[in-house]
Amino acid sequence: MPGFFSWVSGFFSSNGPSAPQAEPRLFNPVNHNSATSEQEIALVRHLEDHLFCWLLDSPPSELRADVPRMATTLDQLGERLATSSIEELPRQPMSLPMLMRALSDESSDRQRLGDIILSDPALTDQLLQIANSPYFRPGDQAIESVDQAIFVLGIDGIRNVISAAVMRPMMVARNSREALFAQRVWRWGLACARSAELIARLQGQDTNAFFMVGLLPALSYITLRRELQRIYRGRAVGAEPEPAVIRQALARYQWATSQLLANEWNLPPQYHAYLLAAERPSPRQAHTPLNDGIIIGSREVLRHAHQRNMAEENLKTVIRLDDDQFARVRQVVLQMLEGSNRARP
Repeated sequence: MPGFFSWVSGFFSSNGPSAPQAEPRLFNPVNHNSATSEQEIALVRHLEDHLFCWLLDSPPSELRADVPRMATTLDQLGERLATSSIEELPRQPMSLPMLMRALSDESSDRQRLGDIILSDPALTDQLLQIANSPYFRPGDQAIESVDQAIFVLGIDGIRNVISAAVMRPMMVARNSREALFAQRVWRWGLACARSAELIARLQGQDTNAFFMVGLLPALSYITLRRELQRIYRGRAVGAEPEPAVIRQALARYQWATSQLLANEWNLPPQYHAYLLAAERPSPRQAHTPLNDGIIIGSREVLRHAHQRNMAEENLKTVIRLDDDQFARVRQVVLQMLEGSNRARP
């Protein structure tokens, strides 16, 4: 993508990744330099702190711990990102180019989508699993074929299932040490992606694009955690990164990693633009579906996990949806999360 690598080099310029700078955040409300904006920033930063405590299954004290060699580790990770030498960066799925063309073509019909999916047996299996999950299946009837999935879910619904099916294998836990983290990151990613998609629909924007970019921060989290494990195991057999180091790595490099993923997969230029707008919102721009989708998805996931989150009256002050829009988005996300809770053993 033109300008992408200059953006990356700019991100890592000055005195290196550990140079003094404002800490990157997952939630980036538009700052108009007002008291209200300062209050919004404080609210979303508390929400982000609660999210990291839950994802890493650690109390705040562990996430604030002073870990020896943390700066060196983060510099090493940053150098790998800057030089595109992340070994754990997922490569482009083989069927993705054809799928992206079909998904972006409004004239794509059921037959064409079905043929592309069926040409990849692994994708077919993954798609049917996702389509039958409580996150997507609209009723109690099992979906047994690709054609049935497209018919039941519709073209828009199957597009999101395809996006999830492409990413899901990359986020499956490899061992018991990352099992809980991977499970929670996937659940969080789906809630954020679904929220962003619903907001995009209300605003007349590209629903599938916002669903896919809504999943990218979650995929970047599992990627960064695995790369940290590689760095640690290069030092000592069986060494594992401390929660404080993981938290700092995720906060610092989540957006850069999402951009690298989008670039590695040759996603359309607007996907990079959506990510950049969420990372660095302009004071003149309204919130994007990705900004508000991540905030709503994070809050609802934490609430359903019985974790500290954000009061509803505060939530409504940091998103840019009216009461009716918020209620519609929240209802769908609630149904999705409640269905997944019922499906657990």
